[in-house]
Amino acid sequence: MKNIVKKSFVKRTLITIGLIIIGVLLLDYVVMPWYVSSAETSVPNVVGLKEAAAIEKLEDEDFKVLIADTSFSDKYKAGLVFLQKPNAGSKVKEGRLIYLFVSGGEPEVNVPRLIGRSIRDAKFALEKIGLKLGLVEELSSTNPKEMIFDQQYAEGTPLKRGSSVSITISAGNIDGQIEVPDLIGKSLTEATMLLRDSSLVVGKINYQRSFSLLPNTVLDQYPSKGNKLNQGDKVDLFVTKSSESGSADEITEE
Repeated sequence: MKNIVKKSFVKRTLITIGLIIIGVLLLDYVVMPWYVSSAETSVPNVVGLKEAAAIEKLEDEDFKVLIADTSFSDKYKAGLVFLQKPNAGSKVKEGRLIYLFVSGGEPEVNVPRLIGRSIRDAKFALEKIGLKLGLVEELSSTNPKEMIFDQQYAEGTPLKRGSSVSITISAGNIDGQIEVPDLIGKSLTEATMLLRDSSLVVGKINYQRSFSLLPNTVLDQYPSKGNKLNQGDKVDLFVTKSSESGSADEITEE
Protein backbone atom coordinates (compact mmCIF):
# COMPACT_ATOMS: atom_id res chain seq x y z
CA MET A 1 0.00 0.00 0.00
CA LYS A 2 2.79 2.39 0.93
CA ASN A 3 4.56 1.65 -2.36
CA ILE A 4 1.39 2.50 -4.34
CA VAL A 5 1.01 5.86 -2.53
CA LYS A 6 4.68 6.63 -3.00
CA LYS A 7 4.54 5.85 -6.73
CA SER A 8 1.42 8.04 -7.11
CA PHE A 9 3.12 10.98 -5.37
CA VAL A 10 6.24 10.62 -7.51
CA LYS A 11 4.10 10.48 -10.65
CA ARG A 12 2.22 13.68 -9.73
CA THR A 13 5.49 15.41 -8.89
CA LEU A 14 7.04 14.45 -12.23
CA ILE A 15 3.94 15.67 -14.08
CA THR A 16 4.02 19.03 -12.25
CA ILE A 17 7.72 19.49 -12.99
CA GLY A 18 7.09 18.62 -16.62
CA LEU A 19 4.30 21.20 -16.91
CA ILE A 20 6.52 23.87 -15.35
CA ILE A 21 9.31 23.09 -17.81
CA ILE A 22 6.88 23.27 -20.75
CA GLY A 23 5.54 26.62 -19.46
CA VAL A 24 9.04 28.07 -19.16
CA LEU A 25 9.94 26.88 -22.64
CA LEU A 26 6.77 28.40 -24.09
CA LEU A 27 7.52 31.70 -22.34
CA ASP A 28 11.13 31.75 -23.52
CA TYR A 29 10.64 30.51 -27.08
CA VAL A 30 7.11 31.62 -27.98
CA VAL A 31 5.62 34.41 -25.82
CA MET A 32 8.73 36.56 -25.28
CA PRO A 33 9.96 36.38 -28.89
CA TRP A 34 6.45 37.31 -30.04
CA TYR A 35 6.27 40.27 -27.62
CA VAL A 36 9.79 41.48 -28.42
CA SER A 37 9.26 41.19 -32.15
CA SER A 38 5.78 42.82 -32.15
CA ALA A 39 5.59 46.20 -33.85
CA GLU A 40 6.31 49.42 -31.95
CA THR A 41 4.72 52.76 -32.65
CA SER A 42 5.06 56.36 -31.49
CA VAL A 43 2.51 57.86 -29.10
CA PRO A 44 0.78 60.88 -30.69
CA ASN A 45 0.51 64.19 -28.84
CA VAL A 46 -3.03 64.84 -27.56
CA VAL A 47 -2.25 67.44 -24.87
CA GLY A 48 -4.37 70.54 -25.48
CA LEU A 49 -7.09 68.62 -27.33
CA LYS A 50 -10.64 68.24 -26.08
CA GLU A 51 -11.27 64.96 -24.30
CA ALA A 52 -13.42 63.47 -27.08
CA ALA A 53 -10.97 64.51 -29.82
CA ALA A 54 -8.02 63.07 -27.90
CA ILE A 55 -9.78 59.72 -27.40
CA GLU A 56 -10.76 59.56 -31.07
CA LYS A 57 -7.22 60.31 -32.23
CA LEU A 58 -5.68 57.62 -30.02
CA GLU A 59 -8.28 54.99 -30.84
CA ASP A 60 -7.83 55.65 -34.58
CA GLU A 61 -4.21 54.59 -34.09
CA ASP A 62 -5.32 51.45 -32.20
CA PHE A 63 -4.40 52.64 -28.70
CA LYS A 64 -6.54 51.92 -25.67
CA VAL A 65 -7.54 54.99 -23.62
CA LEU A 66 -8.33 55.54 -19.96
CA ILE A 67 -9.25 58.88 -18.31
CA ALA A 68 -7.02 58.71 -15.24
CA ASP A 69 -8.09 61.91 -13.46
CA THR A 70 -9.81 65.28 -13.78
CA SER A 71 -8.04 68.13 -11.97
CA PHE A 72 -8.10 71.92 -11.79
CA SER A 73 -5.61 73.63 -14.08
CA ASP A 74 -4.72 77.31 -14.39
CA LYS A 75 -3.24 76.74 -17.86
CA TYR A 76 -5.85 74.61 -19.65
CA LYS A 77 -9.57 75.26 -20.02
CA ALA A 78 -12.10 72.78 -18.73
CA GLY A 79 -12.39 69.65 -20.88
CA LEU A 80 -8.89 69.84 -22.37
CA VAL A 81 -6.22 67.16 -21.89
CA PHE A 82 -3.32 68.63 -19.90
CA LEU A 83 -1.22 65.47 -19.39
CA GLN A 84 -0.81 62.06 -21.02
CA LYS A 85 1.10 58.95 -19.97
CA PRO A 86 3.14 57.66 -21.76
CA ASN A 87 4.30 61.03 -23.06
CA ALA A 88 3.95 62.06 -26.69
CA GLY A 89 6.70 60.60 -28.86
CA SER A 90 7.31 57.58 -26.61
CA LYS A 91 7.94 54.28 -28.43
CA VAL A 92 5.44 51.69 -27.23
CA LYS A 93 3.84 48.45 -28.40
CA GLU A 94 0.77 48.70 -30.58
CA GLY A 95 -2.46 48.65 -28.58
CA ARG A 96 -0.79 50.15 -25.50
CA LEU A 97 -3.06 51.75 -22.84
CA ILE A 98 -2.70 55.55 -22.75
CA TYR A 99 -3.71 57.44 -19.59
CA LEU A 100 -5.23 60.90 -20.03
CA PHE A 101 -5.55 63.67 -17.42
CA VAL A 102 -8.31 66.18 -18.18
CA SER A 103 -8.59 69.76 -16.92
CA GLY A 104 -11.56 70.76 -14.80
CA GLY A 105 -10.78 74.44 -15.48
CA GLU A 106 -9.56 77.06 -13.05
CA PRO A 107 -10.65 76.66 -9.42
CA GLU A 108 -13.54 78.88 -8.36
CA VAL A 109 -14.54 80.37 -5.02
CA ASN A 110 -17.80 81.91 -3.83
CA VAL A 111 -17.96 85.66 -3.21
CA PRO A 112 -18.50 86.39 0.51
CA ARG A 113 -21.01 88.91 1.88
CA LEU A 114 -19.28 92.29 2.05
CA ILE A 115 -22.28 94.55 2.71
CA GLY A 116 -22.13 95.96 6.23
CA ARG A 117 -18.35 95.57 6.51
CA SER A 118 -15.54 98.07 6.45
CA ILE A 119 -13.04 98.26 3.57
CA ARG A 120 -10.39 96.64 5.78
CA ASP A 121 -12.63 93.71 6.68
CA ALA A 122 -13.73 93.25 3.07
CA LYS A 123 -10.13 93.24 1.81
CA PHE A 124 -9.16 90.61 4.36
CA ALA A 125 -12.22 88.44 3.60
CA LEU A 126 -11.51 88.52 -0.15
CA GLU A 127 -7.78 87.87 0.07
CA LYS A 128 -8.39 84.97 2.44
CA ILE A 129 -10.12 83.01 -0.36
CA GLY A 130 -7.96 84.21 -3.27
CA LEU A 131 -9.95 87.21 -4.53
CA LYS A 132 -8.93 90.87 -4.70
CA LEU A 133 -10.61 94.13 -3.75
CA GLY A 134 -11.48 96.07 -6.90
CA LEU A 135 -12.68 99.65 -7.33
CA VAL A 136 -14.01 101.42 -4.24
CA GLU A 137 -16.75 103.95 -4.99
CA GLU A 138 -17.96 106.36 -2.32
CA LEU A 139 -21.54 107.63 -2.46
CA SER A 140 -23.68 109.65 -0.12
CA SER A 141 -26.27 107.49 1.65
CA THR A 142 -28.18 107.06 4.88
CA ASN A 143 -25.82 104.23 5.84
CA PRO A 144 -23.01 104.88 8.33
CA LYS A 145 -19.93 106.51 6.80
CA GLU A 146 -17.31 104.10 5.36
CA MET A 147 -19.67 101.13 5.55
CA ILE A 148 -20.05 98.97 2.42
CA PHE A 149 -23.65 99.07 1.22
CA ASP A 150 -23.28 97.54 -2.25
CA GLN A 151 -20.97 95.00 -3.91
CA GLN A 152 -20.30 94.16 -7.55
CA TYR A 153 -21.18 90.47 -7.25
CA ALA A 154 -23.86 89.06 -5.00
CA GLU A 155 -22.92 86.82 -2.10
CA GLY A 156 -22.32 83.24 -3.30
CA THR A 157 -21.41 84.17 -6.89
CA PRO A 158 -18.66 81.78 -8.13
CA LEU A 159 -15.52 83.55 -9.40
CA LYS A 160 -12.11 82.36 -10.52
CA ARG A 161 -9.28 82.89 -8.04
CA GLY A 162 -7.54 86.21 -8.63
CA SER A 163 -10.72 88.01 -9.73
CA SER A 164 -11.55 91.44 -8.36
CA VAL A 165 -14.72 92.54 -6.58
CA SER A 166 -15.64 96.23 -6.57
CA ILE A 167 -17.60 97.77 -3.72
CA THR A 168 -19.54 100.92 -2.88
CA ILE A 169 -19.07 102.54 0.51
CA SER A 170 -21.17 105.17 2.21
CA ALA A 171 -19.96 108.75 2.38
CA GLY A 172 -22.54 109.26 5.11
CA ASN A 173 -25.44 111.64 5.15
CA ILE A 174 -24.04 115.08 4.35
CA ASP A 175 -26.91 116.68 6.28
CA GLY A 176 -25.97 114.93 9.54
CA GLN A 177 -25.55 117.18 12.56
CA ILE A 178 -24.81 114.70 15.34
CA GLU A 179 -21.16 113.83 15.94
CA VAL A 180 -20.53 110.14 16.61
CA PRO A 181 -18.94 109.64 20.05
CA ASP A 182 -15.82 107.54 20.68
CA LEU A 183 -17.03 104.13 21.85
CA ILE A 184 -13.85 102.03 21.56
CA GLY A 185 -12.80 100.56 24.89
CA LYS A 186 -16.20 101.19 26.46
CA SER A 187 -18.47 98.42 27.67
CA LEU A 188 -21.50 97.61 25.54
CA THR A 189 -23.75 99.13 28.21
CA GLU A 190 -21.72 102.38 28.28
CA ALA A 191 -21.65 102.56 24.48
CA THR A 192 -25.41 102.09 24.31
CA MET A 193 -25.97 104.91 26.83
CA LEU A 194 -23.57 107.26 25.00
CA LEU A 195 -25.34 106.67 21.70
CA ARG A 196 -28.73 107.16 23.32
CA ASP A 197 -27.56 110.44 24.85
CA SER A 198 -26.54 111.53 21.32
CA SER A 199 -29.94 110.49 19.84
CA LEU A 200 -28.24 107.61 18.03
CA VAL A 201 -28.84 103.86 18.35
CA VAL A 202 -26.81 100.66 18.32
CA GLY A 203 -26.83 98.91 14.93
CA LYS A 204 -25.29 95.49 14.30
CA ILE A 205 -23.30 93.97 17.12
CA ASN A 206 -20.46 91.87 15.68
CA TYR A 207 -19.09 89.54 18.35
CA GLN A 208 -15.43 88.57 18.24
CA ARG A 209 -13.64 86.28 20.65
CA SER A 210 -10.91 87.86 22.82
CA PHE A 211 -8.34 86.30 25.13
CA SER A 212 -7.24 89.57 26.73
CA LEU A 213 -10.26 91.85 27.10
CA LEU A 214 -13.38 91.51 29.19
CA PRO A 215 -16.53 90.31 27.43
CA ASN A 216 -18.78 93.07 25.99
CA THR A 217 -15.91 95.49 25.40
CA VAL A 218 -16.18 97.58 22.21
CA LEU A 219 -13.26 96.83 19.86
CA ASP A 220 -14.32 98.95 16.89
CA GLN A 221 -17.21 101.00 15.56
CA TYR A 222 -18.68 102.05 12.21
CA PRO A 223 -18.94 104.90 11.53
CA SER A 224 -15.90 105.98 13.52
CA LYS A 225 -15.89 108.84 16.01
CA GLY A 226 -16.26 112.34 14.65
CA ASN A 227 -18.49 111.41 11.72
CA LYS A 228 -21.81 113.25 11.43
CA LEU A 229 -25.13 111.39 11.52
CA ASN A 230 -28.78 112.25 11.80
CA GLN A 231 -31.02 111.57 14.76
CA GLY A 232 -31.90 107.88 15.02
CA ASP A 233 -29.04 106.68 12.76
CA LYS A 234 -27.29 103.45 13.71
CA VAL A 235 -23.71 102.78 14.76
CA ASP A 236 -22.39 99.24 14.27
CA LEU A 237 -20.19 97.82 17.00
CA PHE A 238 -17.52 95.11 17.19
CA VAL A 239 -17.70 93.66 20.69
CA THR A 240 -15.65 91.04 22.54
CA LYS A 241 -17.16 87.79 23.73
CA SER A 242 -15.84 85.15 26.11
CA SER A 243 -12.91 83.15 24.70
CA GLU A 244 -14.77 80.00 25.69
CA SER A 245 -18.09 80.72 24.00
CA GLY A 246 -17.72 79.55 20.42
CA SER A 247 -16.63 81.00 17.11
CA ALA A 248 -14.77 84.30 16.92
CA ASP A 249 -16.64 85.44 13.88
CA GLU A 250 -20.29 85.37 14.93
CA ILE A 251 -22.27 88.35 13.67
CA THR A 252 -25.78 88.05 14.89
CA GLU A 253 -27.32 90.89 16.78
CA GLU A 254 -28.90 94.03 15.47
